[in-house]
Amino acid sequence: MEILQIVGLGLIATFLALIVKEQKPTFAFMLVVFVGCVIFLFLIDQVYEIIRMLEKIALNANVNMVYVETILKIIGIAYIAEFGAQITKDAGQGAIASKIELGGKILILAMAIPILTVIIETIIGLIPR
Repeated sequence: MEILQIVGLGLIATFLALIVKEQKPTFAFMLVVFVGCVIFLFLIDQVYEIIRMLEKIALNANVNMVYVETILKIIGIAYIAEFGAQITKDAGQGAIASKIELGGKILILAMAIPILTVIIETIIGLIPR
């Protein structure tokens, strides 16, 4: 049960951070960032398996791999931007966190435009004249 390990690690880190925060707030923040990175690294194998499975499904469905790769990149940008924004919020920098989220959204939109263009062209091609 991996979720129990993740939640256990998170709870232990939370209690330690609360205790340490009174004496050394910087150290408590570094502990929180470190545990966040450890949890992320703990999940890398599952992320890899999900990516492999999606690529296999796309190959079986004869979907162009460029689109699948673009969608996976978009998902990656969303997760990384969210992770960075949450850490920045934890540090008390909500304004910077908002800018990270905005940057992620703009990059996602920029990457999605070619896919949206193909979808619109396909729909227009299906409409009888």
